[in-house]
Amino acid sequence: MPKAQKYLAFAVAGLVVLFLGGLALFRFYFGSKAVSQQNSTLNGITAKGQVVATPGAGKYYHGVFPGGEFAEEDQIKKEELASYQEAVGKKAVWVYFTHNWFKGKPFPVKTASWIRDNGSVPFIRLMLRSSEEQNVKEPKYTLARIIRGDFDKDLRAWARGAKTFGTPLLAEFGTEVNGEWFAWNGKWNGGGAKLGYGDKKQFDGPERFKDAYRRIIRLSREEGASNILWAFHINSDDVPNTAWNKFENYYPGDKWIDWLGVSIYGAGTPMAEAETMREMMDAVYPRLAKLSKTKPVVILELGFTNGHPAVKQEDWAKDALTELFFGRWPRVIGFAWWNESWENDDDPAHNSVLRVQNNPALAAVFKKMLGENENVLGEPFYRSLIKKVNENIKPETSTKNPKPAPAS
Repeated sequence: MPKAQKYLAFAVAGLVVLFLGGLALFRFYFGSKAVSQQNSTLNGITAKGQVVATPGAGKYYHGVFPGGEFAEEDQIKKEELASYQEAVGKKAVWVYFTHNWFKGKPFPVKTASWIRDNGSVPFIRLMLRSSEEQNVKEPKYTLARIIRGDFDKDLRAWARGAKTFGTPLLAEFGTEVNGEWFAWNGKWNGGGAKLGYGDKKQFDGPERFKDAYRRIIRLSREEGASNILWAFHINSDDVPNTAWNKFENYYPGDKWIDWLGVSIYGAGTPMAEAETMREMMDAVYPRLAKLSKTKPVVILELGFTNGHPAVKQEDWAKDALTELFFGRWPRVIGFAWWNESWENDDDPAHNSVLRVQNNPALAAVFKKMLGENENVLGEPFYRSLIKKVNENIKPETSTKNPKPAPAS
């Protein structure tokens, strides 16, 4: 080979080596930076730009409502959370709490912040109601008024607060919607009629709920609060057990909802008839799985009281968790224990006592089956945000030209 060509070949080879070396360095630096950003944490929670992901096959999330003893439902305390976590031997992936609008409409940043400081995800029960009284018609925050847009300004401000909060959130509206004790249930919003609102083929009560919930989520997305995953939360039984009140009638649809949730109480009071988790979940799980083919299922409220005359609390919990972790309901990705005690009447023997800390035998079950179980996670997985686009939405759910709805 002539010297000129030889030198040229060496030069080209050198440039190739430099290029490949530079490319490798570029990929190493920026790839590591991307991984670092993906896994970066803020007080144990991922930085902005991510949402909670599913935990993976054979893994389960563990959450809690740390309600305390005889306290108001929306007054959870960090000390109660710490006491619960010490008792069970594991940190809660999410902390469930109530945001009552009759006590304030702004995004609950104070509570959400200390939950994040614990390394947990705030899970907000968005309660648009005028009081905690149940089995009554809501006088102010009716579904009709939500649909009409009367609270759009407040809901947008709430969503902006969630967006500013930045890190992942879980939220729900319409807790246990198929239970008549809450004012968003169809009983109080048109029930089984079909001629007073919207689609004449749908029951008015459930249809109003769907449109109201869609509106809330749509407003949140329009304000850029994409760090929220939204749950559809039902009771294990339809109460009343009528055709129009089946929980399937209330479902807003897969394009709106991220998680399907259910409340499972084996016995919420010592006076209640005890049911096993298997009985309740075997009845409701197939319906949830059919409702959506893809959405994960979560037991958002799980509990059994101490002091039941027929079943020991620790035995019920052990059987329930054994069934769950065995994979009997394969799309279930986690649960939250309702860790609270409350009075039912003037007889202390009738008190509901669900706090793990109050029963050493129950605490031992939880410590073994949660604290020592590596498949029960104390920290969540995350995924990068995928922008949610509001397409193919029914005209009546539009926030720009809301469908007129009579105030009630």
